Amino acid sequence: MDYPLFDLQGRRALITGSSQGIGFALAQGLAAAGAQVVLNGRDRTKLEAAAANIPGAELLAFDATDHEAVRKAVDAFESEGKPIDILVNNAGMQHRAPLEDFPADAFDKLLQTNVASVFHVGQAVARHMIARGAGKIVNIASVQTALARPGIAPYTATKGAVANLTKGMATDWAKHGLNCNAIAPGYFDTPLNAALVADETFSAWLEKRTPAGRWGKVEELQGACIFLASDAASFVNGHTLFVDGGVTASL
Repeated sequence: MDYPLFDLQGRRALITGSSQGIGFALAQGLAAAGAQVVLNGRDRTKLEAAAANIPGAELLAFDATDHEAVRKAVDAFESEGKPIDILVNNAGMQHRAPLEDFPADAFDKLLQTNVASVFHVGQAVARHMIARGAGKIVNIASVQTALARPGIAPYTATKGAVANLTKGMATDWAKHGLNCNAIAPGYFDTPLNAALVADETFSAWLEKRTPAGRWGKVEELQGACIFLASDAASFVNGHTLFVDGGVTASL
């Protein structure tokens, strides 16, 4: 690396929900910065296909919403002499419906996938980081951490919770040598947003609403993640970094 503060060589990074979309792009970015990446998801076939595009990538399949399964998988991986130095909590989902008609089971699923998974994986990995006195945790929030849109109130609630859980992680774990921060992506062309990308009316509105005038490209999140995972962010803790083309800066 030309600038060693951002060099991730010799560090292992676990990225949840990394078989596609933002998680896969972040894994690629961390690998390019020198990290040994560990891909995670529930579908091992999809993980293997993703790993084929990242030389040397490791796989760790588990359901991030299952507390006991997460703990067992992380503990077993660490016991093999494979310390997780960087954790990116990326697993997430969306469900759109008017709030007055929003299904209760969909609300519960959003809470488990978007919030509880951050707690489950964060706690399991942090216990090992604390023992080593060092570690980087990057949680994936959203522009909806700060803003709301019709039809996604529960999603907005979960992403607000991710930002505050990030602050809580920093408050509890900074004294142990951990840096816990979040990235809040704006509108990116991902499988999660496929319906919106295909909606010409929405895309036209978004391009007008966003100061940058376009959808984000997932590769544009890599720099923020590398920064927060590196020594360059050694005194950054409890922060949510918005990468949104200016959406939250402008009415």
